[in-house]
Amino acid sequence: MTEPSHPNATEFSRRSFLSTGLKLGAAVLVAPHVMRGAAVGSAGGDTIKVGLIGCGEQGRILLNAVLKIPDVRFTAVCDIWTPNRTRCERLLKSYGQDNTPYEDYQDMLANADIDAVIVATPDFVHATHTNAALRAGKHVYCEKLMAHTIDAARSMVVSSREAGKLLQIGHQRRSNPRYQHAKNRVLNEAGLLGRITNLNGQWNRAVSDDLGWPARQVIPDATLNKYGYANMHEFRNWRWFRKYAGGPISDLGAHQIDVYNWFLGANPSSVMASGGADFYENHEWYDNVMAVYEYPTADGPVRGFYQVLTTTSAGGGYMEYFMGTEGALKMSENPKYTALFREARAPQWDKWLVEGVVNRPEGGDGPKLKPWEKPRPKLGGGGGGSSDATVDVRETAALDAWDMPVTLDKAIHQPHLENFFDGVRGKAKLNCPGEVAFASAVTVLKVNEAIAARTTLAFKPEDFVA
Repeated sequence: MTEPSHPNATEFSRRSFLSTGLKLGAAVLVAPHVMRGAAVGSAGGDTIKVGLIGCGEQGRILLNAVLKIPDVRFTAVCDIWTPNRTRCERLLKSYGQDNTPYEDYQDMLANADIDAVIVATPDFVHATHTNAALRAGKHVYCEKLMAHTIDAARSMVVSSREAGKLLQIGHQRRSNPRYQHAKNRVLNEAGLLGRITNLNGQWNRAVSDDLGWPARQVIPDATLNKYGYANMHEFRNWRWFRKYAGGPISDLGAHQIDVYNWFLGANPSSVMASGGADFYENHEWYDNVMAVYEYPTADGPVRGFYQVLTTTSAGGGYMEYFMGTEGALKMSENPKYTALFREARAPQWDKWLVEGVVNRPEGGDGPKLKPWEKPRPKLGGGGGGSSDATVDVRETAALDAWDMPVTLDKAIHQPHLENFFDGVRGKAKLNCPGEVAFASAVTVLKVNEAIAARTTLAFKPEDFVA
């Protein structure tokens, strides 16, 4: 392996990882890359010039987030579909950012004046586009999931090391200040959950129709085939086909499962899963998936359940729920799904209120409970009089509901992109470099293997090392 030219790049030690075992996750073991502070623009200024590969829905979300970041400008956009490419080109020009549109990413990398590339293409070409950009001397921000296969994901880490260029993967929760506060202060500093024993998460969505396209905007078959697509239906609905992606567990589940590894500071030792193509007749991937991970942590074993449903939104959106002996933490990018609870047996949290780790729920002097968290009503006695008996004597006392004094007032992808550009300027460590994201990709993609095998599959420590 070529020594990275990046002066502060820390080589990932395979031997160190294996000797440590699974007690710590890749996020702890990898020292994220840091670039030396230097002029990054070709003209010697501090403005970072960016090229976007992939101008579809996710590409436009990232583009709009970047437009809010000072001293970052797009000079090139690339997409094989004219409507996507034209939409981004015109949007940028409306913001005074002149840019050149490209159909072929190779033409963009060869001719555009860019310092960094954002990759927001389908998963099966993440490695192709990322590796080409890295080898062309560009820093890369690539959307998650890192790649649709383990080998492809590993190649991205290797290319980053050999080129000495930064690779940030778009697990944007790792830069969300509310998530960082929860992990660093609520869990690690204050230990408010006690020993974490279980966790669960989900992303549920209702039935939806496949994406279509205007008849006048059909891409010729020769062009589709050149870029790896069989037809327009698969081009527009690539997430559902095995050649292009890992299915809903990859597309949606990757967000929550990455948080499992991050918050626990561990990688799993095994996974079992159930799923199937139960509803959509013209899709290849499983539309409903349920998985159970086992995590060996320093405090003891943790079992984590995850489900992704694409045939019902029942159960409420997307979240990660960490449950411990003294408290519980429900996290989501959507604030309405977040909550923090103290068990009745746990020490009071007044100290942590004073120190800014927790606060009272908005709109009251004391903790407020949601309707389903309030104490159960008393039942009348047999003689018609009142009784102190609860619904069930085995029922645990109601939890105190709390909140965290940290909110995100930016677009959800903006802090992660800011972290990437600060890394390019040498002002920050990346929050999700390739080595960290590789471990999460391994964790996620194993679910599909477990469903097919219909048995529990084990992880080895070396599986998580690229």
